[in-house]
Amino acid sequence: MTGFWKKLAIWLGLPIGVLLLAGAVCYWYWFLVPSELRSEIRYGTRDGKPLLLDVFQPPKANGAGVLMMVSGGWKSGAGSVRPWLFAPFLRRGYTVFAVRHISQPECTISGIVEDMHRAVRYVRYHAAEYGVDGKKLGVIGGSSGGHLSLMLGTCGAAGDPAAEDPVDRESSAVQCVACFYPPTDLLDLGQSTENPGDGGPPKSFVAGFGPRAKTMAEWKVLGRELSPIYHISPQMPPTFIVHGDADTLVPLDQSQRFMKEAKKYDLKLRLDVEPGGGHGWPTMMLDIVNFARWFDEHLLAGDGTR
Repeated sequence: MTGFWKKLAIWLGLPIGVLLLAGAVCYWYWFLVPSELRSEIRYGTRDGKPLLLDVFQPPKANGAGVLMMVSGGWKSGAGSVRPWLFAPFLRRGYTVFAVRHISQPECTISGIVEDMHRAVRYVRYHAAEYGVDGKKLGVIGGSSGGHLSLMLGTCGAAGDPAAEDPVDRESSAVQCVACFYPPTDLLDLGQSTENPGDGGPPKSFVAGFGPRAKTMAEWKVLGRELSPIYHISPQMPPTFIVHGDADTLVPLDQSQRFMKEAKKYDLKLRLDVEPGGGHGWPTMMLDIVNFARWFDEHLLAGDGTR
């Protein structure tokens, strides 16, 4: 390790002491962030199986909550919860809810979207227990987690006042969104490596979309239902997307077209393009800091209250 740091210091023209100090500070900021963990909290049930989330509470809460969509390829699990991914939020006092779902194809992607609405309703109903204002909830995620984030941002809705379960009487609307490279239009995958070429569902996820993806007529309806781009409205909360221009799985075009449609309304929007960025890049941690700043500006200020 000493040899590595010496070579790096020489290459950067920095004293090794400065380099070591910078490394220590970065490690402290990202990996030693203090929080109280309340794990394995059941927010619902799907086919007899528990839907779980973990709550990370900072020492000095600011009263706002962030739901992190723990999802990649619409798969989710406890092992994919990495607290450093939301360290900037904890440092600023946000209470973070790491929301997991049953992975596709065991659960259809439609069911996963429904369960994310349930998660928001659960957090809002129990907000006071976690020291959170139910009117200040935001959502973050990447890839399929970004898709789920935008589905909440565009389709969050009032609860059913007649529901037997009081959780389901709550709204699933969120007040701020920030996400990485989200699929936004499942009916037009563009240059994606997942494009089957006939307008059908993404090649690797056909089973995940369930029986309704088996015929083109049904898929056209389902694909539209599950595409955030077709649900943009004047009520959409402040939304920030970061996308690499070299992403071949979810091409940049997905975010660009989404933003083009959203700009038809008077909405607070931001799209940052990462030059040379694929489906992930080494400096994404810095983008997460910008996500937290976006939430400071719009969630804490109450810009997205619905």
